[in-house]
Amino acid sequence: MGRITLDKVTKSFGSTEVIPPLDLTIEDGEFTVFVGPSGCGKSTLLRLIAGLEDVSSGQIRIDGADATRVPPAKRGLSMVFQSYALYPHMSVKKNIAFPLRMAKMDPAEIERRVSEAASVLNLTDYLDRRPGQLSGGQRQRVAIGRAIVREPSAFLFDEPLSNLDAALRVGMRMEISELHKKLQTTMIYVTHDQVEAMTMADKIVVLRAGYIEQVGSPLELYKAPRNLFVASFIGSPKMNFIEGPEAAKYNAHTVGFRPEHIEISATGGAWSGVVGVSEHLGSDSFFHIHDTGLAETITVRADGEVGFKYGDRVTLSPRVETVHRFDENGLRIE
Repeated sequence: MGRITLDKVTKSFGSTEVIPPLDLTIEDGEFTVFVGPSGCGKSTLLRLIAGLEDVSSGQIRIDGADATRVPPAKRGLSMVFQSYALYPHMSVKKNIAFPLRMAKMDPAEIERRVSEAASVLNLTDYLDRRPGQLSGGQRQRVAIGRAIVREPSAFLFDEPLSNLDAALRVGMRMEISELHKKLQTTMIYVTHDQVEAMTMADKIVVLRAGYIEQVGSPLELYKAPRNLFVASFIGSPKMNFIEGPEAAKYNAHTVGFRPEHIEISATGGAWSGVVGVSEHLGSDSFFHIHDTGLAETITVRADGEVGFKYGDRVTLSPRVETVHRFDENGLRIE
């Protein structure tokens, strides 16, 4: 079991309130990602759940039991930090077994749990090595293994991939997602990277200044962002926004189009502009169009075979059925 409920939870540091009253439920077995810009409160929220920070008011329940004042070690949760926090003088095996040895668990049970965790994480061949002999991705797997052996009701990940290079990040994203499928245990994952959030989560919690802006599946947030903040944060490249007379045609203060929902051609479009910087990624190309009179730039995602170059004049045709409309307060208009 791993259902976690936050009921009107707040957190203040002195006179500064960083988490205003907040309600949230994370269901048993769910992979929930907290995402938002730096300083939005996502790591603080995770630390409140872990018990590493005391709540200022409100209640945290784990599987229905009040855990608000329960010490971290007794909450039945395991946390994985971005710094790995491994003991350099210990072998991989001893690092993974450390929390169980501290709990004075039976040696045979320790051996069983370490062996199973190593097998799941493809670490069996590395158990006698020390952390310094491992790659960054392998060290992160050791840190995860140390969490797994505790058999927690939920795993808490605090930006665990931020110290890895781009290629390793992609690989570890897949490994953590695969691990969730195998274990079927609740996971709460903090990141500032919306691509990580979109590719890993069952449910995304978008935070800004301690407030929850929207909760939903990746596809729900992508297709129906509740407000301009969520619309601009979710999606890569980010959504194009247009105001003024062109937006008024759609009975909105602001309209948004995803880069993949705008067609680019040599003639015949609704808007025109000049190609600035282009990014060619093989299967896709991103064209940044300026001098449209609509916005500073319009970003278009096109097939990689599209061959426009810097300085070309092009026309753009938005797919009207994909428009996102927002009122003067930045709220979505259905």
